[in-house]
Amino acid sequence: MSAANERHPVPPGNEDDTILSVTNVSKRFQVGKRTIHALSEVSFQAKAGIVTGLIGPDGAGKTTLMRLACGLLVPDSGSITVLGMNATKDALKVQQSIGYMPQRFGLYEDLTVQENLDLYADLHKVAVKDRPARYEKLLHMTGLAPFTGRLAGRLSGGMKQKLGIACALVSPPPLLILDEPTVGVDPVSRRELWEIVYSQVKEMNMSVLLSTAYLDEAEQCSEVVLMHEGRFLGQDAPEAFSSKLVARTFVIHGRGDGNKRELLRKLSDHPQAVDVIILGDTLRLVTRTSMNGQQAADTFAIDQKLWKIDASKPRFEDAFIDKLQQHREQTGATKRGAITAATVKKKNDEAAIVVKDLRREFGSFVAVKDLSFTVGRGEIFGLLGANGAGKTTTFRMLCGLLPATSGTLQVAGHNLRIARAPARAKIGYMAQKFSLYGDLTVRQNLNFFSAAYELRGKRQKERIQWALNSFELAEIQDNDSDDLPLGYKQRLALAAALMHEPEILFLDEPTSGIDPLARREFWSHINALASAGVTVMVTTHFMEEASYCDNLVIMARGQVLAAGSPSELTARYRSPDNPEPSMEDTFIHLIEEFEQQQGKNS
Repeated sequence: MSAANERHPVPPGNEDDTILSVTNVSKRFQVGKRTIHALSEVSFQAKAGIVTGLIGPDGAGKTTLMRLACGLLVPDSGSITVLGMNATKDALKVQQSIGYMPQRFGLYEDLTVQENLDLYADLHKVAVKDRPARYEKLLHMTGLAPFTGRLAGRLSGGMKQKLGIACALVSPPPLLILDEPTVGVDPVSRRELWEIVYSQVKEMNMSVLLSTAYLDEAEQCSEVVLMHEGRFLGQDAPEAFSSKLVARTFVIHGRGDGNKRELLRKLSDHPQAVDVIILGDTLRLVTRTSMNGQQAADTFAIDQKLWKIDASKPRFEDAFIDKLQQHREQTGATKRGAITAATVKKKNDEAAIVVKDLRREFGSFVAVKDLSFTVGRGEIFGLLGANGAGKTTTFRMLCGLLPATSGTLQVAGHNLRIARAPARAKIGYMAQKFSLYGDLTVRQNLNFFSAAYELRGKRQKERIQWALNSFELAEIQDNDSDDLPLGYKQRLALAAALMHEPEILFLDEPTSGIDPLARREFWSHINALASAGVTVMVTTHFMEEASYCDNLVIMARGQVLAAGSPSELTARYRSPDNPEPSMEDTFIHLIEEFEQQQGKNS
């Protein structure tokens, strides 16, 4: 197991030191006519010399809490002490003493890498004589030394992430605060960030408070603070939470012709199910009460001729979902069901997407090189790769938004080189940033997108009502989309892409930054669409999400590294030391092997 996947223990002698103390903090915001209770009497303490994770769904109050700790906001009540200073009364001193990387990295994109470092050095009053040595160390640590003259806006997502953390570390702070630092970057860049963070904890005895939407990252923290809807839910080591779910987590393997999506729907509707997700060829089940495998098979009426059910070691994610579901039940929230979708008729097993020898050049740069794959109808197909691998370029060509330099592109039975318009009529596209109009209301966005898909009159009204009902948007239909939480923006964007009932749905990083509950809700919709025959093609940096796909392709530098089902790909890297490799393990192995080979050939 790599260092990035290990949870780091509390350093000796630091267990009783408190570097951040939050006491009965509340914060409200007024958005239009609505009052949002971002935080409600939150209290916890973060220890010195460790990484503390701030974990919670979209809208939990994580960003608000971090901005309060940095002295950028003032609490309505309560207090926050940072490094022994009051974050409200001594805000400037706090800001000069800590390192802070906000969401989207806080960079000035029209400045170069070097100019960004200089600016942050000025802000933190780093002596000019001390800068060269510090810069050299930071640039070596982040791998940015060859790019000091490049504009920050022209860096890849992973490189922006590294520059953001370098700027936050330009004056080594006793406390580093990172607000969702790994959103939208690939697994290799995520792992590199964790290595940077823990190198600082080890070498500088630095304390770190970070928020993340990735629950596998939460397991790498020494302690986690759980939040939901502005309230504190608990604090402990990740394994202390997961240990409470022993005998409640199971993996279900197919023995034959069982339909995993039908089983998913059946299990999800059962009152004893807390959580059910598809992971490649298997399903993962979390139950409400403890039981053994046979009891689980009997309780859920699982046909053991088709399915084999085994007990599984609980993960922190299982415990987190269980905690959130308990909170939902206590507050009277109801479980959301999957959307209904019209069945897409298959045509003689014709492939939905055919790509052969696809190539795209931008001058002398080859973004996509001789790419080939086929996607069957009703299949969920993943397109994975590190930042800059050519995924988005491929997506844009498949959607008819960008012409191919050469090769064959067939979508929904139409050749995109000669029949883009008929193909586009059968395609739904959900862009990475959701492509919503922020100054339009929810209903106005649905009106606009339905009209763009040439829906009129009664049909248009029916589809808008379907979207409002299916995605539970009716109560907020008059709110501007800019004012919506991220999870609701995602729902609206998916609804907009489905207005015309497309045969093929393209999803470009659809859950980037979305919390685990919203991610599960989203994928319940996608599984319902696939069951109805809709073909789904998705790009994602979230590797567990890649396991939701039926088949996938992993790309690097515009070419295919590997293709197959998730189980086929992970099986390649099974070993005595890692008998059950994850998709992330597999992805990182493939990328590292490719980069090593490229290095030998250069």
